[in-house]
This record gives sequence, structure tokens and C-alpha cells, in this order.
Amino acid sequence: MSLQTVTGSYPRKSKTVWLWGVIPLVLLFAIIFLITRLGTGITNESVAPIEVLNVQKILLTDNGFKVKILNSGPEEVQIAQVVVNDAFWNASYDPGPSIARFAQTTVNIPYAWVEGDPYEIRFITTNGLIFNGEVAVAMKSPEPGAKLFGEYALIGFYVGIVPIGLGLLWFPFMRRFSDRWMQAVLALTIGLLFFLVIDTFQEGFELGAEAPGVFQGTGLVWFGALLSFLLLLAIDQANERKGNESGIRVSYKIAGGIGLHNLGEGLAIGAAFASGEAALGTFLIIGFTLHNITEGIGIASPLLRERPTWKTFVSLACLAGGPAILGTWAGGFVFNNTLAALFFGIGAGAIVQVIYVIGKMIVREANKNGTPTISWLNFSGLTLGIVLMYVTALLVKF
Repeated sequence: MSLQTVTGSYPRKSKTVWLWGVIPLVLLFAIIFLITRLGTGITNESVAPIEVLNVQKILLTDNGFKVKILNSGPEEVQIAQVVVNDAFWNASYDPGPSIARFAQTTVNIPYAWVEGDPYEIRFITTNGLIFNGEVAVAMKSPEPGAKLFGEYALIGFYVGIVPIGLGLLWFPFMRRFSDRWMQAVLALTIGLLFFLVIDTFQEGFELGAEAPGVFQGTGLVWFGALLSFLLLLAIDQANERKGNESGIRVSYKIAGGIGLHNLGEGLAIGAAFASGEAALGTFLIIGFTLHNITEGIGIASPLLRERPTWKTFVSLACLAGGPAILGTWAGGFVFNNTLAALFFGIGAGAIVQVIYVIGKMIVREANKNGTPTISWLNFSGLTLGIVLMYVTALLVKF
């Protein structure tokens, strides 16, 4: 039987061919509908109720506690009682004490809290399950407004744009380096980025572990990293085929990856200030400024053979440092562990792709000049980059 005979029985341009793509989907939804309506046929019920409540945020106001709760379990949950520091307390609910799956409710607890004291808030469901929320140190939550909006923006400006701009000022000095020393600076950049990617993954995993289990926060970090790496890699390869690769483009890639990392830093800073955990706020800002100034050096390193204008440096500083401002706003007003974990994953993937690009630049320069790719000078630059980031990071752990 010829191939023509076989394929001829299935006309490719038939008007009904599309039905074979739709029919399986229709049958699938029909089966799911029947299972949800009629059940699986198994009559044994679960011995223990499956209930999962996640305390999303605790706000302290003049009228008491305002607690936002998410139901991330498979069943509807109803809150029966509220306990504050082992004392049962009255509470009101908006929209109500019954929380459907993936729905939220706000619990208003009229409690006269004392500033500086710790509090434990427990929610007891009608099935007797208990879910906890903690206030480590009681402090009135900041109220959103133009003044606070500007203050958070100023914090993001200090820890993001300012230090990176200062780091870029080393560009005229670095241009005097020889080819071997330029390779060493690129290796130093890889060291800086290598530390950043490890730090970004760790921050993402911590936030992912605190996110509701149903959203698989840790998995979101890996998914975000993989997809962002592959997307940027595809864009990079497309530009190489067009011959558009240049030092300026690489600097923008570095700035973009660092910007995503600084977005995560801003989230952490904003959330810390909003919850009162960053009591040494000034020291924290100084620490991040010292930590991020090295990032400006890394951004400037691919430009050593280029002739950038001052507008290029301004745009690079804004691209890398500006997301810190967005992060402080998001962290201070609408912080969400799940989305934060995803952003950290995307940032980590972007940084890994930038490391890959700079590594290719080092190999290309070494082959052009006939020097070893992994020389003692390059190794020293890589090590110095990691050490610099590690030492300055000691100032910003809170």
C-alpha cells in the first residue's frame, strides 16, 4: 500500500477535521462534570476534615487587629471562634465567617493591643481545627497615603538607583585596563552575578515555603527561573543571528537581570518596614547601598570597548535600580508571598542567562587574544566578585 493511499483516506483540508481536536476536550469536560455531580462511586467519607487556612496579613489599627485570611484547602471552611493570647474574643467578618475555596475574608478583632508586646491569634473552625497568626512586636501598621508612597519611593531610590549609579562612575577608570584586565573585570562580574543568583534562589525558596501549599511556591521559583532563562536565551540567539550583539546590549541584559533581583530586595524592604521589623531602617539602607554599588561595576564591564553616552548610563541605572522602588511599594502595601516567590524565580533565571552570555564573551576575548580562558587573573576576579558580594551582604541581613 502506498503512502499516498494511506494519507488519502484522511483529507487534510476537510472542513470536519477540526472536530477531532474539539471532541476529546468536550468529552473530558463532560466526564469532569459527571464526577462533580454524581461523585466517584466511593461511599467512604474522609475520617478527618480537610481544611487549610492561611493568614495572609495582620494589620494593627487603632480599633484592633485586621486579619486577612485565605482558604487554600479543597473545602469550604467556617470560622467559629477567635482566640487572642489564650482569651476568646469577639470578631466581625467581611464578607463572612464562611470562606469558600480560594476565597478570602477579613477578620476585624476589637482588641486593645499594647505597642511592643507579642500576640498570637488563633482561629478555630467549626470542625475544631486551629490555625495561627503571630505578631512578633505590636506596632501600628502604616496607612497608605501620598506621604508614605513618597517615603517608600525614596527608600527604593536610595538602595537601587543611587548605588548602581555610583558603581557606573568607575567606568572611565576601568577603560584604562589592558585586555587581560578587561577579562578579569568580566570574570569579576560573573562572580557578582553568581552570588546574586544564589541569593535570589534562597530568598525565593524562603518565600515559597511561606506561601499557601496549594500554589506550590517552591515550584514557582523553579518554573519562573526556567522559563525566564529559556525566553532570554531564545531572544539572545535571535539577536546573534541578526548580528545585533554588542557590549551595550549585554549591559542592558545585566541591568535587567539585576533589576529583577532588586525588585525582590525592594519587596523584602517594603514588607519589613510595613510590619515594623526593620527597626534599624537607616542601617538597612546603608547596607543595601554598599551591597548594590558593586552591581554598577558589573553593568559597566561589557561597555569597556564601547562609547556609551551619559544617557546610556542613566537608563542603565534606572533599569537596574528602578525596580527597587516598585518593590518597596509592592512590599509595603500589597505584599504576597506567592507572587514574590515567582518574581524571585524569574530574576534568578534572568541572572543565570546573563552569566552564560558573559561567559561566552570571556571565551571569545580569550580566543581572540590567545590567552587562557581560566587564568589566575580571571579566577582572582571571579573570587573577588563573590567575596565582595558576600561581605557587603552581611550588612543587609535582618
